Amino acid sequence: MGSLFRSEEMCLAQLYLQSEAAFACVSELGELGLAQFRDLNPDVNAFQRKFVNEVRRCDDMERKLRFLEKEVKKDNLAIDDTGENPPAPLPREMIDMENKFDKLETEMKSVNSNQEALKKNFLELTELKHILRKTQQFFEQIILTKYKKNNNQAALYQQDQETHVPQQYDDETPLIASEFSRSFNRFGFVAGVLMRDKISAFERVIWRACRGNVFLRYTEIEAELEDPHTGDKVNKYVFIVFFQGDQLKSRIKKICTGFRATLYPCPETPQERREIALGVMTRIEDLQTVLNQTADHRRMVLSQVALNIRVWLIKVRKIKAIYHTLNLFNVNIEKCLIAECWCPVVDIDRIQLALRRGTELSGSSVPSIMQQMQTKENPPTYNQTDKFTSGFQAIIDAFGVSNYREVNPAPFTIITFPFLFAVMFGDMGHGLLMFLFALYLVLKENRYMKHKPEDEIFKMMFDGRYLILLMGLFSIYTGFLYNECFSRSINIFGTSWNVRAMNFTDNDVFLATNPVVTLDPNKPGVFRGYPYFYGIDPIWQSAENKITVQNSYKMKNAVLMGFAQMIFGLSLAFCNRRHFKDKLTLYCELLPQLLFLCALIGYLCMCILYKWSVWTVAQSNTAPSLLIGLIDMYMLTDPKSNNRVPLYTGQYQVQIFLVIVTVLCVPWMFLSKPYILYKRSKQKKGVRLDSQSDDDVAILHHENNDANYGKQEPESFDMSEVIIYQAIHTIEFCLSCISHTASYLRLWALSLAHSELSEVLWSMVMHTGLATSGTSGAILSFFVFWFFSSLTVSILLVMEGLSAFLHAIRLHWVEFQSKFYKGEGYIFSPFSFTLIVEGKVEE
Repeated sequence: MGSLFRSEEMCLAQLYLQSEAAFACVSELGELGLAQFRDLNPDVNAFQRKFVNEVRRCDDMERKLRFLEKEVKKDNLAIDDTGENPPAPLPREMIDMENKFDKLETEMKSVNSNQEALKKNFLELTELKHILRKTQQFFEQIILTKYKKNNNQAALYQQDQETHVPQQYDDETPLIASEFSRSFNRFGFVAGVLMRDKISAFERVIWRACRGNVFLRYTEIEAELEDPHTGDKVNKYVFIVFFQGDQLKSRIKKICTGFRATLYPCPETPQERREIALGVMTRIEDLQTVLNQTADHRRMVLSQVALNIRVWLIKVRKIKAIYHTLNLFNVNIEKCLIAECWCPVVDIDRIQLALRRGTELSGSSVPSIMQQMQTKENPPTYNQTDKFTSGFQAIIDAFGVSNYREVNPAPFTIITFPFLFAVMFGDMGHGLLMFLFALYLVLKENRYMKHKPEDEIFKMMFDGRYLILLMGLFSIYTGFLYNECFSRSINIFGTSWNVRAMNFTDNDVFLATNPVVTLDPNKPGVFRGYPYFYGIDPIWQSAENKITVQNSYKMKNAVLMGFAQMIFGLSLAFCNRRHFKDKLTLYCELLPQLLFLCALIGYLCMCILYKWSVWTVAQSNTAPSLLIGLIDMYMLTDPKSNNRVPLYTGQYQVQIFLVIVTVLCVPWMFLSKPYILYKRSKQKKGVRLDSQSDDDVAILHHENNDANYGKQEPESFDMSEVIIYQAIHTIEFCLSCISHTASYLRLWALSLAHSELSEVLWSMVMHTGLATSGTSGAILSFFVFWFFSSLTVSILLVMEGLSAFLHAIRLHWVEFQSKFYKGEGYIFSPFSFTLIVEGKVEE
């Protein structure tokens, strides 16, 4: 269990690196990932450090690579990921990389600008082509209206020719129908294209601004057009506005500018429109050829980039991380870089070997030096984990990182967390579904680790796949104990109850006419004398008092489990005190806490086990109540005085003794430690006064005044503060013994809720389909099954599973870890290329 039981032993080391070998040595340490460097220049601004220019160059290269990566993804090209982990390139290679990336960026920007200009030109020609086509249709339609007028319109036209009186039109008579047919020269027009979502507003503004003195026609372009700036597909309309006068023309052009409409010149004669249309089509074909060639060249360049961009990004990130780390070092006069780092003691040889490799790689003749330093600082906490234990360690670290060399609860959580979850979630069917889901994630972990899931919820489930796997496995086990599979019992070993042994008159008739039958275990043959082989007897599934019996069983089990876990927590606290050689806390706090908990809750657990073991079925009617017995214990009441049957002989005397022990433990916890600390402080002051005269004290104080300047003086002993802290700690523990034990009853409550909710879902949904016979029943059962499955997954697996998961976390963080775990440390964050490349830490 090694380093998982306690964090690794750490040491503070000092490194002396030559300037020419520093880059290679730090690169080797980054590949190793076992050193956490300290900042030796905390007062130096980030922009005034030695290697700030190199960091800026790396930022610029990373910016160029992100630009190229964006272009690759824009063309939907797959980035080649072979899993290669290239070493960090040497500083002299940075110039070649910069030149290469600068050349690619310049070429790509040139291609983009040319392509954008070509696409813009292509869009303009395409829009002009549609304008010429649509306007030709407008004009042809107007000319045809001249010959399609009815007799009334012809008579009005003849009258107009003879009398020259201005003609009146209604709203439905086209303005151009008569006027434009007489002369094209009397009207001007403007043609252009506009976005589809703006055409309605454009029409209203044109009508209101020109007061109805214009005629607007528009139609949609069937084909989608590509925006040259964004590359998105857009829908546009072709419009043509007829007007009279230069003022209206100026007003219409301003409105078109405001709506970002694109205007195009459109000839008035059909011959000119046809000639321009032919020229436009020729230019479009030529431009399409050029665009295809440009796209092929762009794709060829990006294909080469896609093959190498991941390796380039890794190299740049490593170089950048190295220079960031070198900025933490101190430079002495002899151009030697000095660094300080935390590292595991067991890996010192590997670190020294990495330094030698870096020195040889750089070609330096002066070796790098590493020496351990003595310090009173608290080292970081380093718990080695793998893909199996990382999920459990994350649960512990979410509460707080353990103190240095403190007992790590993670290895025990591997068993206790899934088990407590399963106690609340126990069902063979539901546990099997959860187990199969986690098993799928485990079997496909290589694929998902290679291509990281982007969904945050799925990513969390994938990271905790082994935790979910054990939760499902333990749920199958507890479901087998509860004898529940989708709320149904399974009779594997045969029930231990015999209904016919009740000897009812005419058993078959009696059972047919009485749906509820009371079984008396005291009657011979009704209870066969041995319990169900494993788990709960399936006969309780159909019993009226099923909930009452199971509540009593699960409630007592919850108290037993809670007491066992709290005692285990105090045992781990004992291991902590022995490891840190804190005998004062061991004898003045831990020992009375253990006695107090055992006398209060341990006695209740002993009574539960004693009653289960000694009291038989025949004595069940006269068995004493454990709750009343516990109340009598602290009321100092003899069970015989109230004509109650004692649980065992001598119960009153044992309970009086335990009450006395409980009462004595309170002042033991409260007063013993402050008193001993007070006596120790008095002894230290006495020794200090006896060993030095007044003159010696004055001389020493004068000599050490400058040496101790700026250093924190040791805190003086404050008896009142110690007593207040100890009183709070004592009261908190005494109250927590009751509250934490009651908190473990959530194991019973959630187990009951899950069981009853599962049974309700079965009886109200699945039973409806199964109870229907015939062909209709088969069809109904098919649809009911899928509805039942969806409710089971969404409610019982997801919602109930999340609820049980959160309650299990609460039991570990508060009830279990509060007995021994402080969680006031800080995690070991080594300089590791692996973590930097995976994005788990900042560069």
